[in-house]
Amino acid sequence: MQIGVISDTHGLTRPEALATLQDSDLLLHAGDIGKPEVLKSLESISSVVAIRGNIDQGTWARHLPEETVVEVKGTRLYLIHNVNDFQDNTRSNQYHVVISGHSHKPSIREIDGVLFLNPGSAGPRRFKLPVAVAKLYVDGDKVRSEVIELKV
Repeated sequence: MQIGVISDTHGLTRPEALATLQDSDLLLHAGDIGKPEVLKSLESISSVVAIRGNIDQGTWARHLPEETVVEVKGTRLYLIHNVNDFQDNTRSNQYHVVISGHSHKPSIREIDGVLFLNPGSAGPRRFKLPVAVAKLYVDGDKVRSEVIELKV
């Protein structure tokens, strides 16, 4: 299963992001969506699970959780906007993958057998950080991911 991961769009839906995520079986947005239109454009590709980031205000965002757990074929994914708010790291062993955004810095790291994924920002460029999305591949009990820098 191929899962597209996006974060920190800040109201901007880039065609390059949509094209890169086109073949996804599921899309995850790790917060700072910015506008409800971003979610609508992602829904044109696949089902979307989204969480609220610190800029997501207003009635359109109230129904979005601040964190959530998604189970995909027995693989538990934990979404939180700011990984620094994931206070109790002893809980991380309950999940196979912890997905976050907020920093705008794409990263993939493994800690004690748990994959920590930040797709970076697909919204307006911040400083000299890349504009990026990620893909997560779930195949049985194997999970791998990649960050894809968008050419914008």
